[in-house]
Amino acid sequence: MLNAIAEGKPVFCEKPLATTAGDCLRVVEGERAHGRRLVQVGFMRRFDAGYRQMKDVLTSGAVGTPLIVHCAHRNPTVPESYVSAMAAQDTAVHEIDVLRWLLDDEISSVQVTTPRATGKRFGHLKDPQIMLFETANGVRIDLEVFVNCQYGYDIQRETVGEDGLVRLPDPAAVGIRAAGRHGTGVLQDWKGRFGDAFDTEFREWIASVAAGAEPTGPSSWDGYAATVITDAAVQSLESGGQIVTVDMKPRPAFHGAAS
Repeated sequence: MLNAIAEGKPVFCEKPLATTAGDCLRVVEGERAHGRRLVQVGFMRRFDAGYRQMKDVLTSGAVGTPLIVHCAHRNPTVPESYVSAMAAQDTAVHEIDVLRWLLDDEISSVQVTTPRATGKRFGHLKDPQIMLFETANGVRIDLEVFVNCQYGYDIQRETVGEDGLVRLPDPAAVGIRAAGRHGTGVLQDWKGRFGDAFDTEFREWIASVAAGAEPTGPSSWDGYAATVITDAAVQSLESGGQIVTVDMKPRPAFHGAAS
């Protein structure tokens, strides 16, 4: 990746940007030295229609200043190779990125607690986990990560503001009336839920490359921030639920803020 940046070549990198915060900063510095944004990180939720509608609502001020966010990320099952730290590193990382984007705010602390464990998990896994975040502007966020919920792939989000709330819509589904019941099906994996978001993400990135423009999606700095925050979440989990301050470097002017 660093060689591509040095040659001025656009880079699309699936998350994580790198496996350590230090290596992420090397990428950020490589871009800065080149003098132009070249890297986009594959956080596809920013390209989902429902999340974009939520972003528009929050930006418009229709529900007032955000105060609280409630989130859930549920999978029906995970393989035995899935370990407890992956709840932050592989699962919650998507929530973390889109929270920063939706709120235009930075996460400053994280606490991970473990309620009663489900009997449906492999014995080595702590599941579910509750992640509690606070942002620089004082927004409080609770995130349920439950990767053995059995019933389906279920992504939920509700942002409570001073004047109202905005809720992420469920995927469109037909209603079924049969056998004395009325209901809708629940998606079973991420492909059905975010397939369109992946398509939009790649179309927009390819269009930016074709036009010779800088990418507009998640940046190398966003990749760095997500890694620092998930590291803090893992530290909290392994400490038994202590509140961990997110130790993030000052955001450089190259990435949109004064250093």
